Amino acid sequence: MDNKIYMIYGRDPSSMTRSLLEAEDAASLIGDRSSRIVIKPNFVIAGDPDDGATTHTGITIAVIEYLQDNGFENITVAEGSWVGSRTEDAFRLLDYYSLAEKYNISLVDTKKDRFRKVESHGITMEICETALSADFIINLPVLKGHCQTLMTHAMKNLKGFLSDRSKRDFHRYGLMRPIAAINDVVKPGLTISDSLCGDLDFEEGGNPVQMDRMMASTDPILLDAYSASLMGFSVDDIGYLKVAKEWGIGDTDASHAEIIELNKPVVAPSKPKGQAQRLSRYTDADDACSACFASLIHALKRLDEEGSLHLLDKKVSIGQGYRGRNPEIGVGSCCSGAAHTVKGCPPKADDILDMLHDYIS
Repeated sequence: MDNKIYMIYGRDPSSMTRSLLEAEDAASLIGDRSSRIVIKPNFVIAGDPDDGATTHTGITIAVIEYLQDNGFENITVAEGSWVGSRTEDAFRLLDYYSLAEKYNISLVDTKKDRFRKVESHGITMEICETALSADFIINLPVLKGHCQTLMTHAMKNLKGFLSDRSKRDFHRYGLMRPIAAINDVVKPGLTISDSLCGDLDFEEGGNPVQMDRMMASTDPILLDAYSASLMGFSVDDIGYLKVAKEWGIGDTDASHAEIIELNKPVVAPSKPKGQAQRLSRYTDADDACSACFASLIHALKRLDEEGSLHLLDKKVSIGQGYRGRNPEIGVGSCCSGAAHTVKGCPPKADDILDMLHDYIS
């Protein structure tokens, strides 16, 4: 693992994924062409990816095509939906049965797999044989909010390798220590983040925030630490990251991440839904890039949760239309002339939140 996080902006998950795989030189990471490769998407429920809950199918297809183009044939897609949902419903909705037939790959519903008991840091869990026997795992999480853990992403996505019994146990144990524990056992070789339109609040979607961004890293823990900052959280806010830091099982210092942008954000108007639409009333956008706007929405959400949003007496300016102008408060490099501002293209939500705290204090 290294500290590089590759970032790409846009709305074409297939081409963006291919670019990330090539930037990471994934074929060299895997090495042996006979390696057993397991691709792990996020199908917590049978849901439309554009609602912010599930991995876009184009990402999985792009990974399969890249692998086969580079001579890898032993490929499995494996996932298990949350307790109470049937993985096969997600496979059917997202057309994975046809995908498996077209590309001649294996498709595993981990709920029906065999399991092996594994222990780490006092946590015993049942992990599917498909994951434990893999030579290389490619993790395809969705960056989104979560009502219990605040954020769900690379580390938490590994829960889909557990039996339903262990998933229940994880909740009984409070999620944080168990999530860190499974990441001490299962080590994805590459994580490609579907952070195109993850949900603002909930694992099952419904309040998507258009971010138009994807990321790739060989270090899922560092990627989660950096992603927390994009959503306005610190490492200590995310319990399983805090535990990972205490146990020393990965780098949780987001400042160590070397961010390599493969392109730059472009203006891509979106229509916020649900709570994101309510929060957008506190913004004054003029040709705003989705990644920048998403960071602002996440920061406003944190301010709202603190009970301080009502103290914001002016709308926050954002977007390329503010270049050369001097609004009272603004975010992003395009609003560098604002009296109160935070730079960045795009800025992180935690930096925006710090600026907003200073403004209302």
